[in-house]
Amino acid sequence: MQKKLLLSFFSALFLTGFSGVIPSYAQQFLRKDSIKPVSGLTPSVFLPSNADTTAVPEVAETPFAFGSNYIYKLRLDSIQKLIPLTYNEYVQKYIDIYSQRKDMMGRMLGLSEYYFPIFERALKDMNMPNELKYLPIIESSMNPHAVSRVGATGLWQFMFATAKAYGLGIDTYIDERKDPISASYAAAAYFRDSYEELGDWLLAIAAYNCGKGNVDRAIRRAGSRDFWEIRPFLPRETRNYVPAFIAAVYVMNYAPKHQISAHKNPMQYKTDTMLVNRMVSLTALARAMDFDEDALWALNPSYRKKLVNGSADNPKRIILPKLAQYNYAKVYDAINADESVLKPQIRLVRNEPVIRAARVSEPQGELQLHKVKSGQNLGIIAEQYGVEVQDLKAWNHLPGNTIVPAQTLKIYAAKKVSKQQTPAPRFVTYKVKTGDTLSGIAEKFEGITVYEIKKANGLKKSALQPGMVLKIQKG
Repeated sequence: MQKKLLLSFFSALFLTGFSGVIPSYAQQFLRKDSIKPVSGLTPSVFLPSNADTTAVPEVAETPFAFGSNYIYKLRLDSIQKLIPLTYNEYVQKYIDIYSQRKDMMGRMLGLSEYYFPIFERALKDMNMPNELKYLPIIESSMNPHAVSRVGATGLWQFMFATAKAYGLGIDTYIDERKDPISASYAAAAYFRDSYEELGDWLLAIAAYNCGKGNVDRAIRRAGSRDFWEIRPFLPRETRNYVPAFIAAVYVMNYAPKHQISAHKNPMQYKTDTMLVNRMVSLTALARAMDFDEDALWALNPSYRKKLVNGSADNPKRIILPKLAQYNYAKVYDAINADESVLKPQIRLVRNEPVIRAARVSEPQGELQLHKVKSGQNLGIIAEQYGVEVQDLKAWNHLPGNTIVPAQTLKIYAAKKVSKQQTPAPRFVTYKVKTGDTLSGIAEKFEGITVYEIKKANGLKKSALQPGMVLKIQKG
């Protein structure tokens, strides 16, 4: 009889959506927030900070069923799309934690108005699930200047080697891990490759935190490809990373149910985009526009020295606020200021998504059609025909620097170029070993990206087999 009464009590507890008591384990860990509190609502919240930015709080490993609430499962089921939003005791712990961090989640709701459209565009272009846009909440609290203990940087928390492997430029002047647009495209490409290799979205998300190698080892040890079964064999932070992600998706979608209100968006500017092919000072540009310097830097966080290091071969993007009145003469002077003392020698940034170009030459000369060959990029083709990279992009309405073999480009050159002048690409070979991944191989070769390895070898998917011989382009 006592067992029946207890069973009836807990059944009623689940079905009525009991949530009036915060479980003791949640109270215990609410104070263990590893995110540095941020005050104010101005763009200065995105200035660099040396504080660690790991956003997944530690929780007790032993699950507590008492705090479970069946209504959460129904709500998660109702918003689930491609990525499984599993409900269990581990997810419940993080729902309890994040739903009590009302100030933090309110800020995330405010910032999402600016950042989510950027994330969504990149994910859509790469045919990735829209739900992945919530990951920067637990990665960086949507702070582009976030830096972790181990050096992971930016909204998506890329490590240096992985960023290079996915085409993000990092040099004296720029760190594209902090660029919301470029980093979002790189993250989407990483998830595309992870899902192709692992075949499961929760495993791909886990791999984003601890690497594909750790996930593969956990799969072998557990003898399963189910995240919840291999979870005990993953690094401790990764065990909590996926439940925290699911909880963040829940709280962002059901914030009003937990009395969480969106804060004012500190990035509430309508923006425009232009490319510049010379050095431009953000400080001088902000002064010319009569706009706050830190606010302009917040829109362009990847430029370390507040200097936009554009060049003819590699024009750079500037995000500008749409203001009612500009002093256009001053803005023009700021963009075209003398750059004789600022002539950096830097490596070209590859595969940078852009919106539209400025200062495009009018088409001159005879129209020619060029069929892209394996190993060619825009720089090689531009040099071959004696034209500028930005002109090639404008003539062909290219959104970025990416081109593919057999693609036909329109070129307005002064004279025709014979086919024999096309330089043949040089390659070395690499034999795939057990445990190798495309990103890991790309990290072994300076200046090589995952995309280039796939293109050179005609790979449609990212899965590799030991013994495969890959061509790696030199130079």
